[in-house]
Amino acid sequence: MARKRILILVSGLAASGKSTLSKRLSSRLRIKYYSGGDALRRLALTQGFKPVGKKWWDTEEGMKFLSMRQQDPMFDKKVDEELKKIAEEGSAVIDSWVLPWLINEGFKIWLKSSVEARARRMQRRDKISLEDAARIIEERDKKNSELYYSLYGIRLAEDLSPFHLVLDTSNLSADAVFKIVLTAVKHYFKLR
Repeated sequence: MARKRILILVSGLAASGKSTLSKRLSSRLRIKYYSGGDALRRLALTQGFKPVGKKWWDTEEGMKFLSMRQQDPMFDKKVDEELKKIAEEGSAVIDSWVLPWLINEGFKIWLKSSVEARARRMQRRDKISLEDAARIIEERDKKNSELYYSLYGIRLAEDLSPFHLVLDTSNLSADAVFKIVLTAVKHYFKLR
């Protein structure tokens, strides 16, 4: 008997827990994990950037790449086209800022979280001050929202109509988020 195709798309703003959740779902369900961020890193390399480490996005160089992406939409469109192909191939967990708006398939999850909670996560993860983390998050939110609105007319964090599950992670641990989402995924795909 062929295995059921499972496609899970996880989205949310910076430091909302997309990657953490996606990796855990991938491991638990034994399906591949893909990250829009990883694909963007590969493109950054081709442009002469050195995208090393999780906090690279929040560095001056990472912000410069984000500004470059705003000026040339082909970067993000290439990444999104590649992620669409991956989504068509088989079972996967994909974390992406915009893929849930671009395809009709899959179980779509939006992780929302307050700026304060996301700044605390970034502070712990990147070992920076809470003030710096909040500033970086607000800048990334603004630039990414502008970018994806100009590319696709998507209103990040405002239009949540594509999503099956919207979960506020502000006051939840990574374990709690995982358990809630896993329960929803199992129900949606009728898994044991």
